Amino acid sequence: MSQFIISARKYRPLKFKDVVGQEIITNSLETAISNGKLAQALLFTGPRGVGKTSCARIVAREINKFKIEDDFSYNIFELDAASNNGVDDIRNLIEQTRIPPQKGNFKVYIIDEVHMLSTGAFNAFLKTLEEPPKHCIFILATTEKHKIIPTIISRCQIYNFKRISNNDIIKNLENICSLEKISHDKESLNIIASKSDGSMRDALQLFDKVTGVSKEITKDLVQNNLNSLDTNDNIKILDYVLEKDIPKLIVEINNILNKGIGGERFISAFSSFLRDILVSKNEHSIILSDNENSKINNLSKYSEKLSYPIIIEFLSILNEAELNFQKSLNTNLLIELTFLKITSLEYSNEKKKVIFKPIPFSKFESLNFLTNPSVAEEKKGVLPDHIPIAEIDKNLFASTLSLKSIKEDSGVKNIDVIDEIFIDSPNLNITEEKMQSSWIDYAEMLESNGRYNISSILRISTPILSENLISYSVPNDTTRLEIEKEIISIQNFMRKELKNNIKLIISVDKTIRKKFKYTISEKYNALKDKNPKIEKLKNIFKLSI
Repeated sequence: MSQFIISARKYRPLKFKDVVGQEIITNSLETAISNGKLAQALLFTGPRGVGKTSCARIVAREINKFKIEDDFSYNIFELDAASNNGVDDIRNLIEQTRIPPQKGNFKVYIIDEVHMLSTGAFNAFLKTLEEPPKHCIFILATTEKHKIIPTIISRCQIYNFKRISNNDIIKNLENICSLEKISHDKESLNIIASKSDGSMRDALQLFDKVTGVSKEITKDLVQNNLNSLDTNDNIKILDYVLEKDIPKLIVEINNILNKGIGGERFISAFSSFLRDILVSKNEHSIILSDNENSKINNLSKYSEKLSYPIIIEFLSILNEAELNFQKSLNTNLLIELTFLKITSLEYSNEKKKVIFKPIPFSKFESLNFLTNPSVAEEKKGVLPDHIPIAEIDKNLFASTLSLKSIKEDSGVKNIDVIDEIFIDSPNLNITEEKMQSSWIDYAEMLESNGRYNISSILRISTPILSENLISYSVPNDTTRLEIEKEIISIQNFMRKELKNNIKLIISVDKTIRKKFKYTISEKYNALKDKNPKIEKLKNIFKLSI
């Protein structure tokens, strides 16, 4: 078997013009070298696989005017800071800098993953980095600039490498395909580019994995070998979410996971899909999408169905799930619950915000949850090969959770899913005194349940009755928003008590002022009014105020 060289090494850039997607940096370095104004301490920072070390090697060759095939090991030194991160390692490096180059003009020290150096090593390196010998150039490369101490950063000329765009990666892969005589289509290369996350090295590794199977790259081949999600899969999931079809949604999620696609990758891919829908809602932001025109047209259809708040809330929930993925012991359940959560979201025009609204039971009424094992096996296409342990009634169906039982739970008082109660035979003879008495009863009920804040808000002013309309005024918008969260529960309570379809309207009256007790005497008198025995207690113990 002939020795195989991976594409990341075989097609590594050898000149500045070969570096993909970093034109600004390569032009700047090339100009600095030609003008003789290259700094002696350079810091290359950016994501993995975007050309930092390759550019460092090109710089080393260009300043010494070496040919590509030359190997001058005494002029170009590469150190891995991950394994040479101590003070002694840096001291040895400093000792070597005193010896001038035997050939060429400069000795170049390329230090990869420089953020791995210890604090002591950084400090030992400071003086040499600030005033290096005339024949030395230091090129530091890192993916985590924030871990480098500021005194090192201040001594370097910084070049920030960016992620490589999908279009640039696709162009480079197309060039390699033509050199290797590999047939391909743009859509399959787009999948590889999307999965590489802006890293050329990652894209070439994925490319090698696919071409190791076949010399003809197709969309199906890429998806099967890279376990990637198709746009159609994301569209199908989103359709089930919008239709609130829970059974099909759960089945489709598990079908995708059973293909070997990682759960975290699945969440990330669906998030990217929603992000593309978000940017396609506006003609100015649509350029941020890396999709082809045909796909953008499909995304535009969904951008009309989904509002900005809904998409943003979807992305927020998915992002939270992605952060919690590593902590979860049951990742499949986490994914299912995440999609159930986003399926339950709706935009409320009344409240002008996104709310959780559990799916109505009517969505499940047409579904038969069969418990007959023979029918279940037949649906799977597999005949039972054993007799059930217990007889199961063929007419038995699995019970489902009733939303009514949730609504009647005494512990749930003010959630968005509470339905309004309407009285069939309304009572027309309602007095304002009876209404105000019922109002106080509700406030006392809240207080007994420990909800003191809303209870006190209901006592700020006196409600006024006009036919079947209750008007209640509060001093500011903050209290108005608090009471509006409770408005359906208040209406339901008043309708039951008064046997009328009462409606409640909240208004803001800034002239209302709540009476506060400031002085000790005022506080004492207020307590005495509530409990006259306090006066007797004061006299017995001869207490003073």
